[in-house]
Amino acid sequence: MNLFRALLTVSGFTLLSRVTGLVRETLIARAFGASQFTDAFYVAFRIPNLLRRLSAEGAFSQAFVPILAEFKNTEGHDATKALVDAMSTVLAWALAGVSLAGVAGASWVVFAVASGLEHDGRAFGLAVTMTQIMFPYIIFISLTSLASGVLNTYRQFSLPAFAPVLLNVSFIGAAIFLAPHLKVPVYALAYAVIVGGILQFLVQLPGLKKIDMIPRIGLNFFRALRHPGVKRVLIKMVPMTFGVSVAQLSLIINTNIASRLGPGAVSWINYSDRLMEFPTALLGAALGTILLPSLSKAHVDADPVEYSALLDWGLRITFLMAAPSGVALFFFAVPLTATLFHYGKFDAHSVVMVGRALSAYGVGLVGLILIKILTPGFYAKQDIKTPVIIGIIVLIAIQLSNLIFVPIFAHAGLTLSIGLGACVNATLLFIGLRKRGIYQPSPGWTRFFAQLLGACLVLAGVMHWVAGNFDWIGMRAAPLERIMLLGASLVVFGALYFGMLSAMGFKYAYFRRRTLQ
Repeated sequence: MNLFRALLTVSGFTLLSRVTGLVRETLIARAFGASQFTDAFYVAFRIPNLLRRLSAEGAFSQAFVPILAEFKNTEGHDATKALVDAMSTVLAWALAGVSLAGVAGASWVVFAVASGLEHDGRAFGLAVTMTQIMFPYIIFISLTSLASGVLNTYRQFSLPAFAPVLLNVSFIGAAIFLAPHLKVPVYALAYAVIVGGILQFLVQLPGLKKIDMIPRIGLNFFRALRHPGVKRVLIKMVPMTFGVSVAQLSLIINTNIASRLGPGAVSWINYSDRLMEFPTALLGAALGTILLPSLSKAHVDADPVEYSALLDWGLRITFLMAAPSGVALFFFAVPLTATLFHYGKFDAHSVVMVGRALSAYGVGLVGLILIKILTPGFYAKQDIKTPVIIGIIVLIAIQLSNLIFVPIFAHAGLTLSIGLGACVNATLLFIGLRKRGIYQPSPGWTRFFAQLLGACLVLAGVMHWVAGNFDWIGMRAAPLERIMLLGASLVVFGALYFGMLSAMGFKYAYFRRRTLQ
């Protein structure tokens, strides 16, 4: 299977997920704006999301997939199936206990994440109630992550990439059909999270059935816990959880700071997150998804040349696509924000505030995406220690940056610190891979960077002119014209960027060479 084709498959479904996610955020912005209601929801939703990143997409996935790949390649189908069953049993029952504890202690959890909401009694109460509604989401999304890890290991990328679309569909349906009938309309979004989590797991069952890997959740938790493969995953998860916790601790601190910057600050950052996550998901998440199983196999096969070549391919395609995306977030933040969110209760002030946060993200976008490519280079070799140490350094760097930038840029200082911290993280990961001899760059990187720099400088100038010579906020009265102008601008930007690269002799054929073993 061609690696580039696999990337297009995952990115295509991820694009669908992000488009529906933007529709979701547009509906939320139109209905609730940036207010105490959205602040409460985003704080509440951030809590199960934090746990999801710790137990599912973060520590669990990175520990589970390499060991699952090893079982698949060396132990055979029956042993691999037994590992999946035992792991799903441990995961389901452990997270059921966490969910019960979370529901019972929701008020303490909300206070720890966003103590600033306590000054607004209604927002705090709303956040507590929605946290209780949404906490069980962690069970379903973790099982979804397990299913995705299995399918990706078997080179079945489509269903895991499509699954997030269903969460967005659930949000859209709840915002349109359920919210108008509730006494507190914002609760509809909390119910949508639970429905979406269930749907994301169920949609992957046909793919698991096809490879005879539908997980069976047993009743004997301790028997499953004794499985040797489960023990290995958990042993790897402990330091990984600490490493992922470092990043999530930084996010909690930033959310707490934002909650103290006044009404709307949490929501402004969240809306900018949605736009920032568009390229990070299309590139970083998609590349990380297809690279980790391939890197794990190259490691099992003791093939360092293939291992290094896979990383080189991932890094080049990241720079090719992330560089212009970062330019777009920095120079075109207001046009993007205004066109997507400036409707209903989402006012002009919110457009400017979200635009500032988004521009700050643009500074560090390349670093945010590179992390998702470089980290699997360690995890596929089951090296957990290095990313953990780097994570601690980055946590300190981000919080020191907050001390400098938040007094100057307010909420945008938080997103700037995250982006700069990501750049530090990516740099240290790269140095670690090079010093250990895991990654050897192929020839041609100097010419590659020179071509990208030339194309991005031209792109930045054109974007700056277009952003400043049209009244994007004033065009609220003509939304269709604004949408058409944005669409035409993006097409021109894309043609200009790739046209400039072609004029400088850029070779695209390289990206079609890699194949999945």
